[in-house]
Amino acid sequence: MGKKGIETLVGLFVLLGILGLVFLALKAANLGSFSGGATYPLTARFDNIGGLKVHAPVRSAGVVVGRVKSISLDPKTFQGVVGLEIDERFKFPKDSAAKILTSGLLGDQYIGLEPGGDDKNLAAGDTIGQTQSAVVLENLIGQFLTGKAADAGDPSASAAGAKK
Repeated sequence: MGKKGIETLVGLFVLLGILGLVFLALKAANLGSFSGGATYPLTARFDNIGGLKVHAPVRSAGVVVGRVKSISLDPKTFQGVVGLEIDERFKFPKDSAAKILTSGLLGDQYIGLEPGGDDKNLAAGDTIGQTQSAVVLENLIGQFLTGKAADAGDPSASAAGAKK
């Protein structure tokens, strides 16, 4: 194999490496699994959005059906207002619920849509009425530790534990 052939193979290898890095960057940014087809906007209001980010996936039954388009704070209610872009192929009933969920124990957060049973579907620009805020791990740990500290200071709790 001549010098020109080796240079061509090295060039192809570098090109494949660059394509691999672009693929990984898209996956890491959660941009690789949603088509750029027609969408319709929805809004959801949450008391706490946790670590939710713009471009986070919106999933139903584990399938990506949309993306988070915007996140803002309502100055009157002090709730997080999340703008969603849902793929036009997927229609959800008006009484659907939106939850902020986490991938794994410490993974990225996403919106989970649970379809309701209403005959009418959500239309473009509608607000999802039923929402559940993010579960913040630090708050759970704090509540657990506070509860254990309160139990340790309460003699009746330790006596009840000794009787078991």
